[in-house]
Amino acid sequence: MLSLCLSAGSLSASLAIQAFTLAWMHSIEKVRWEEDWLLVAGQLHLVEARIKGSGAGMEPPPGAVLRDGFWHYRPAVAPLDHVNLAHSPYTKGYELCLVDGCRPLAGYLPGIEATAVIVLEACRE
Repeated sequence: MLSLCLSAGSLSASLAIQAFTLAWMHSIEKVRWEEDWLLVAGQLHLVEARIKGSGAGMEPPPGAVLRDGFWHYRPAVAPLDHVNLAHSPYTKGYELCLVDGCRPLAGYLPGIEATAVIVLEACRE
């Protein structure tokens, strides 16, 4: 089974999961974004995204469908080896959502610096 590896500097964690949702709040518009990801063959696949509303620089793309208060769409993004996320005290942090709920991504990396880059990738065996 594949696992998701998280790292920031010398900190790391792994989660035995193959699917997850990455969520965050737009720093200016304060609108929630969500992305559903799958780990397949050692890569991260973005399978669906949602935006709860619209605003400056975050209009739903053509073909997006409004359902349950979110604009749903399928981003045209090739599979990725890793995703880099900025961790900063100036914006609300990313959340990692699993079947049992959402929690701050930084919570998986105790001792993370105030400003860091969090890397998500498939764990290498």
